Amino acid sequence: MIDDTPSSSLPQWSRLIGMLGCLAVFASAFCFYFSTVVIRWAKAEVVIDSAYFSFFRFLVGFVVVCIAMGVRRQRPKPKNYHLLVGRTVTNCIAVYCFYQAVEYTSVAEANILNMTYPIFLALLSWIILRHQRDMVALAMVAVAFAGVWMILSPGMGAMNLSSLWGLGSGTSAAFSILYLNISRQHHDANTVLFYMFGLGSVLMAVFFHQHFFWPNAQELYYLALCGGAGIAGQFLITIGFRYVTAVEGGVISSTRILLAALLGPYLAAEPFLDATGWLGALLIFGANVVLALRKAKPRS
Repeated sequence: MIDDTPSSSLPQWSRLIGMLGCLAVFASAFCFYFSTVVIRWAKAEVVIDSAYFSFFRFLVGFVVVCIAMGVRRQRPKPKNYHLLVGRTVTNCIAVYCFYQAVEYTSVAEANILNMTYPIFLALLSWIILRHQRDMVALAMVAVAFAGVWMILSPGMGAMNLSSLWGLGSGTSAAFSILYLNISRQHHDANTVLFYMFGLGSVLMAVFFHQHFFWPNAQELYYLALCGGAGIAGQFLITIGFRYVTAVEGGVISSTRILLAALLGPYLAAEPFLDATGWLGALLIFGANVVLALRKAKPRS
């Protein structure tokens, strides 16, 4: 096939694709945030444990991946099972802690603390990858931890222990991303997702089956809305990262911190963040942006 597209239009087409990629990543950030808003909405109407929301998200994801692989006539091709299992277990912990944080704290706090995973990832890299140690990255970790402290102890008062769920989600998500980066060197994306969603559903059912029940129409509505938003976010970020740079993707993904801080009073009926909370959120967001820039910068 001969490409007869005028050469002058190629840069414009490339810019359009880049803009659509950025919009996809931003939409994924909103979808991840919206899935937690649904949990808060459901809390006022029905009684659904966060473990059931987590299970439903994995189950819906598994069905979607199976359909996608069936359409493409693709089979999973596992090579390193320990990487697939590691990715699955750490992701299950991250999602469960994230939804627990929404249950016991605020939607804004849960999302902000969940987005500390780039900070913990930088810390893990400092510990594990000695040849990639970066003093600026370590300084950003310190800045972010100052922001975390402001979120955990608003007004410098006593720390709410329930906030540790959000911090746990950020920590476990860092391990999950580390496993994902290594696993993607050996497996295609659908194989990773097939095992993550499939094995994740099994693990959640084994450990939390006592919280499961046959939902009525209203309960199914909230379960499907939350799970659907989470899976939409997963696919949007996968598509978006194909057309944006790592820096652009990292920065845009971190806007979930700002979305959570801004939209909480309007979508989740939560109080506005105070000055300390805003400063903490901005410190974490700024550290994430600097780390994304440092990650793309070639080392000498």
